[in-house]
Amino acid sequence: MARHGRSEFRSRDRQHVKRIETDWIYGLNPVSEALRSGRKIEKVVYSSRNDAVSKLLKEAAELGITLEQAGKQFFDEKFQKGHQGIAAKAAPISTISIEDLLEIPGSRHESPFFMVLDCIEDPRNFGAVLRTADSAGAHGVVFQSHRSAGLSPLVAKASAGAIEHVALCETVNIKHAILAMKQQDILILGAEAGSENTIWDIDLTGPVAIVVGSEGKGLRRTVRDLCDEIVSLPMLGSVNSLNVSVASGIMAYEVVRRRYRKSL
Repeated sequence: MARHGRSEFRSRDRQHVKRIETDWIYGLNPVSEALRSGRKIEKVVYSSRNDAVSKLLKEAAELGITLEQAGKQFFDEKFQKGHQGIAAKAAPISTISIEDLLEIPGSRHESPFFMVLDCIEDPRNFGAVLRTADSAGAHGVVFQSHRSAGLSPLVAKASAGAIEHVALCETVNIKHAILAMKQQDILILGAEAGSENTIWDIDLTGPVAIVVGSEGKGLRRTVRDLCDEIVSLPMLGSVNSLNVSVASGIMAYEVVRRRYRKSL
């Protein structure tokens, strides 16, 4: 399954594109992926040089990006743990409309595969799901503009740079996006612990969107009611649920596995 960035959609239909202010990104992977993606970067700030930082600084300098050294205190005060002494001030990330998002699979001659995030407010989980979506070749991720972690620097860090490559659709109400998907005969698959059906029971080789809910409450009832199927993962131990990012990863790669087997 090919990887699907949003670069080919960045210049299209600008009235539907929302700009998200992230300003700073930090950590080796996020800064490196921002450079690789072609995102406009104002400057790269570093505290000290090691081999990895030096390599990144060389890449930034070759792109004509300003380099600036700062003390460890700057990083410790401005960023959370894991900054690795490297950060960049970058242009905001672009999101695309649901209409543009739904065009991506056809442009690749592939069966649609999307992930929909229903009020995931933990930035680490949000970022981890973006990382999974990129790794599993999902065509894009849909999320709400409120009651959501959004596209913050911490989300960018948790995504390990995947935020630069996944097509992102921010919407006021994900129910509208789900309805648009249903109009294109995309199977809406809701993930919820305790469901009698498991993901193994569903045909995942056709158009599909996996919908995952918040860490504490799961899917909202109105979102659940829009799903064509509600599925769970078998729980064989003492706990009755998985972290949302872990569950998302398992389900996404089940889609990959099924489609890979079908292609053989």
